[in-house]
Amino acid sequence: MSGVGRIVRAGGRRRVQSVVMALTTLLAVTASVLAAGLLVASRAPFDKGFAKQQGAHLTAAFDAALVTRDAVAATAAGSAASAGPFRTVSLRPTTASSGREIPEGVTLPPAALVGRPDAAGPVDRLDLTAGRWATATGEIVWAAGRAPFAVGDRVTFADAPGRPTLTVVGLARSVSGTAEAWTTPQQLAAMVADKAGGYQMLYRFTDAATEAQLTAHRTAIAGAVPADAMTGATSYLTVKHTAERTAATFVPFVVAFGVLGLCMSVLIIGVVVSGSVGAATRRIGILKAVGFTPAQVTRAYVGQALIPAGVGTVLGVVLGNLAAVPVLRDESEAFGTATMTIEPWVSVVVPVVALVAVAATAFVPALRAGRLHTVGALSVGRTPVTGRGRTARRLLGRLPLPRPVSLGLANPFTSPSRSATIVAAVALGALGVTFGVGLATSLADIQQGLNRRDAGAVIVQTRVGPPPGQGAPGPGAPGQGAAGPQTQAERDAAAEKVTAAVEAQPGTRRMFSTAEVELSVSGLAGATSVIAFDGDASWGSYEIISGRWFDGPGQVVVPTAFLRATGLRLGDAVTLSDAGRSVKARIVGESLDLSQDGRVVVTDADTLAGLGDAVEPRGFELHVDLDAGVGAKAYVDALNTVLQPLGAGAQVNVGEISSTVVAMDTLAGTLTVMLVVVAGMGVLNTVVLDTRERVHDLGVFKALGMSPRQTVAMVLTSVAGTGLLAGVIGVPAGVLLHHAVLPAMGRAAGTGIPPGYIAVFDPLTVLPLVLGGLVIAGCGALLPAGWAARIRTATALRTE
Repeated sequence: MSGVGRIVRAGGRRRVQSVVMALTTLLAVTASVLAAGLLVASRAPFDKGFAKQQGAHLTAAFDAALVTRDAVAATAAGSAASAGPFRTVSLRPTTASSGREIPEGVTLPPAALVGRPDAAGPVDRLDLTAGRWATATGEIVWAAGRAPFAVGDRVTFADAPGRPTLTVVGLARSVSGTAEAWTTPQQLAAMVADKAGGYQMLYRFTDAATEAQLTAHRTAIAGAVPADAMTGATSYLTVKHTAERTAATFVPFVVAFGVLGLCMSVLIIGVVVSGSVGAATRRIGILKAVGFTPAQVTRAYVGQALIPAGVGTVLGVVLGNLAAVPVLRDESEAFGTATMTIEPWVSVVVPVVALVAVAATAFVPALRAGRLHTVGALSVGRTPVTGRGRTARRLLGRLPLPRPVSLGLANPFTSPSRSATIVAAVALGALGVTFGVGLATSLADIQQGLNRRDAGAVIVQTRVGPPPGQGAPGPGAPGQGAAGPQTQAERDAAAEKVTAAVEAQPGTRRMFSTAEVELSVSGLAGATSVIAFDGDASWGSYEIISGRWFDGPGQVVVPTAFLRATGLRLGDAVTLSDAGRSVKARIVGESLDLSQDGRVVVTDADTLAGLGDAVEPRGFELHVDLDAGVGAKAYVDALNTVLQPLGAGAQVNVGEISSTVVAMDTLAGTLTVMLVVVAGMGVLNTVVLDTRERVHDLGVFKALGMSPRQTVAMVLTSVAGTGLLAGVIGVPAGVLLHHAVLPAMGRAAGTGIPPGYIAVFDPLTVLPLVLGGLVIAGCGALLPAGWAARIRTATALRTE
């Protein structure tokens, strides 16, 4: 046994192979831990985060003008746990400092602010993702992902008494989505006029699994306060549905990357270990000649492989967990849950499986070599294999190529099985790169398509009455203006004034308006949002998946989810109803729109003329395109001075940056880099073994006058053909994977994908990707090429 131990320890003297094996195992285990961890994290993320943060089953809002604080607190009597009441107010924030994504002076849409003493509590424990909690006057914590703010940014609330400017001291995430921002109760009280604003109450119940149970609790709470005092109540099931749909979009491409990473890890570990043991066949013959049995030889070389692999495995688990931190942080933001971590069992199972794979792949070649006759084993590496690769060398030697290049190109034919492993490793790497590039391109296109729902460089909004739960502002409330017009005639007159003011503003190029109303739609229960366009909106149309944009009244465009929910198709008629009146319209287009679970209909304003004046819009927006060279901020500042007396306001359209898209891009980039590095390590190991075995031939070539540069060229060209072949194989496979995964992600999100967003691979994109296989193979061969160039002729000739 001591002899076997000495053989195992002697493996450490082969430093190059040991380092390569350790590094390869490290990267393979890192990729496996990351892939497996993400697969696990994508399963029921909301349920895990909701339990961890004690999320609110019901979030209720009350009008402070109609109910007292004590009465609101008394509504918690039937709950298992509660938090609140917290004072609330809805105000428009204006940036008071230039941030990373938005300049100073930009007014954003209204944000729901809550006065809360801390982030903890029995219900809805907030997860601080950056900075700290607000503890003093002038401080605010913003909801992570809800606005383009970072810690240290300043924001002004012009509609609040005293126009306070607050500093963002932290970012937090609520699994229940209870607010856009939180500040201290004292600061919130100073920002709300007496009897204005509202109260927020958070509840947890023992029976809250169904919407019917939550409806019963909602009814009981509403009955415990004066009529109309409860202005709204949000069920956690709504938030859960959104989070689960987001998680479902992750699953197809996480599974694709995960399976790809695991397969590549197993392949590379097998290639490295079996190659290392196979390269020691002649040494095994020497051991047999001095009396070692086949079983002893097998155990020794399996143990010799496990030592560097064990070191790489331990480091790989650590690196995998560290690499998962930023990826899971972005994924948690997309899911709206507390920051997730790799499940502990993943860090146990993956290394065990990796070491079993190492032992299994080392056992087969070691057992085969151990069973060889002693003379046969001793002859391996000393006696050249006749015939293999000779024809290729002869044919390539006739080409007008430098001799080192032709020798390198012919080298793969001398060991077809080893060359096949390089092709497989690089092909998987090229597949991963192609898939990652295509996915990133498609996601960027989808983000731009979704942003087309809010066209224009500037958006002008008017309010049709006070925000819910805030009450009508008094005449002296600074910056808030009068309550919005309530009759149809008043609304029309106000819209005309705002439109005329925008048209008269220097720098206005073109514009159209939209108004949102809630109507009954045939085939759907409950109210559906209908967005009516007025004016030439051809330059601001939604992204169309199939069909076309409407070009007149009587036509509607609907999202994919609407078609699936109603069973309708393009060309079918849909009925819009309100107050006993109805109009019919024909579906002419399917749009890319993920808002409101697909309960959205887009049409021309004249389509709704048959419903009469009883239709009350939620709001009125103007989408404004500017003349070339006109700055959006300066335009908005000048326009707001005109619009403020009219009860309207303009803001720069900063677009939307989806946290889901950011998380997917981060994840795809991380996994793609991991796959490329693992593939490169597989090439490195294979070329190291090949170069070591051919070191005597290198000595002969050097003795005949081959220079170091020619030696490097010969080694690099030995993988050039295989790398190019791998690119030719891997890139089409990556394209097919992309074309399969992206529609699956769309189905999970409840939308179709425009064909142009899938067909992102043009010849100018495909050619560099194919050559990417050559680059991966060349990078993996650089180190052994340098070693081959530096070795001395005499040393190479003495090596057997």
